[in-house]
Amino acid sequence: MVTSKDGTTIAVGRVGDGPAVVCVGGGLNDRHSTGWVAAKMTGLTVYSYDRRGRGDSGDTQPYGVDREVEDLAAVIDEAGGTAMVHGMSAGAVLALRAALAGLPITHLALFEPPFTGAVPDAPPKPANYTERLAKAAPAEALELFLTEAMGMPAAALDGMRQSPVWAALVALAPTLRYDDAVMGDATIPPVAALTIPVTVLVGGASPSWMKRAGEALTAALPNSDLRELPGQTHDVDPAVLAEALNDTFRQ
Repeated sequence: MVTSKDGTTIAVGRVGDGPAVVCVGGGLNDRHSTGWVAAKMTGLTVYSYDRRGRGDSGDTQPYGVDREVEDLAAVIDEAGGTAMVHGMSAGAVLALRAALAGLPITHLALFEPPFTGAVPDAPPKPANYTERLAKAAPAEALELFLTEAMGMPAAALDGMRQSPVWAALVALAPTLRYDDAVMGDATIPPVAALTIPVTVLVGGASPSWMKRAGEALTAALPNSDLRELPGQTHDVDPAVLAEALNDTFRQ
């Protein structure tokens, strides 16, 4: 456990040996989600953590994106004071915002940050999504996210409700509004002054707008490259992602 600036306790897992990497999970991820990737990375000390409101971490109110940046700062401090950072989806956007805020991050690897606002034909945000998410009970928030934000068919949702993972997802659902706050209007923030290396990763089998969003982010950054993972979607194979991160961070 580490303690964030506002006193929130943040649960952290650590595996491996070598230069420090911190993994930042996306929507409905906890430290075990990113831990599947961390366990397959080699030659690195990889830290996975429960973002606030998830797993074994605290959830001091009121929530603010700046508080999540402070949480990541506490994990980086535990990792030795500087670290490379990998972010997944909305967690990639949080990692990018943290770097822009001046955290001691030496290299970013961002998997499919969903900057829908950067791509004209990307799926629009569901109507009144922020307001509806804020008012919804956990199970309702989860259903709203899966069906309207992620496009899950009703039959698939019915099957998921019967699965063993449903209760765990419902427990994480209150943090969907945190990811919504991190995303904001889903446009790319001003990044021209960010000089650290940034690797943007996209799945070759993901929707085409995901790649175009990655291309737009790469073009906006002064020191970046775009890497496509053949055959992968947003539900990326942990082993494939780990191999790409190994290549990125061990250059």
